Parts: sequence; C-alpha cells; structure tokens
Amino acid sequence: MADVRTRTVEWTDPSAVREQAAGWTGLQIMQAIRDGRLPPPPMARLIGFQCMEAEPGRIVMELEPDQSVENTVGLVHGATAAAMLDTAMGAAAHTKLDDGRAVVTLDLHITYLRPVTLKSGPLRAVGTLTSLGRTNAYVTGELLTGDGKLAAHAVGNFSIIGGKG
Repeated sequence: MADVRTRTVEWTDPSAVREQAAGWTGLQIMQAIRDGRLPPPPMARLIGFQCMEAEPGRIVMELEPDQSVENTVGLVHGATAAAMLDTAMGAAAHTKLDDGRAVVTLDLHITYLRPVTLKSGPLRAVGTLTSLGRTNAYVTGELLTGDGKLAAHAVGNFSIIGGKG
C-alpha cells in the first residue's frame, strides 16, 4: 500500500471577507490580500498559491508546488495552472474596478507549452489586463517556472458584474 499523506486546509469565511472589504476598490482588495490585511480566497488556500504582486492591471500569484498538486505521472496537474491563471487574470481585471464591481470568467483558453514538475521551482502566474470595457475585460496570463521559462499561456474574457455598470 502506498504512503498516505495528509494536508489540512484552513480558510476564512468569504462572506466575512466581503463585509470587511465593503467600500474598497478591486486594487485595494488585492493589495490587502497581498499584504496579509485580508485573507486569500478559499481556492488559493486549497491549492496553496499566494498573491505576490498587485498593481493596477497586473497581478502575480506564486506557488511552491508539492505532492498535493501532482498527478500520477509525476507532473503538476494542469488544473493547478488553470486555477492560478484564472485567479491572476480575474484579479488583474478586478484591480481596475471600483467598489461593488467584480469579474466572472466568461471564457479561458490555456495553451500548455511545457510539462511542470515539483522540481520546476516556484510557479508564477502573471495576469495582465489588456482591455477594459464597460461590461467585459480581456486579460492575458503567463505561467512561469522557477527559472523563468514559459510553461503555459492564457487568454480570457471576463464579464464585469455588480455596481452601476
């Protein structure tokens, strides 16, 4: 029988975080998450990535991969990259929105360029806002390995929700 591993995940109730951040812009929220003044979303805690940079229109998420995100062929599962890219890209769009507005993914296209293993080092998902309209945002993303190699590229469209629109 294979060795069984255990990982415990703790998170903060997202509704309590929303209440705490009421009245904040998307950039203020992302900077507070980066700086530890707001807890990260449960999905980030589950996978283990964290916000490292938060600027207007640009977000960087980082993950030191471990066995909990590895598949049976010894690679970091593609869903890990997808979650990191989706989060970084949506957050990049969110940094340009006022209080009460948010984004939701309409479509996300990812091209995987190279396999990623636990030895690939810390993974960095960079989301960059390309175009912000009244109802939609277009964002690009890159997943970089620890040595700066491009492992995946993504483009996505996000719908802007909430607020006065």
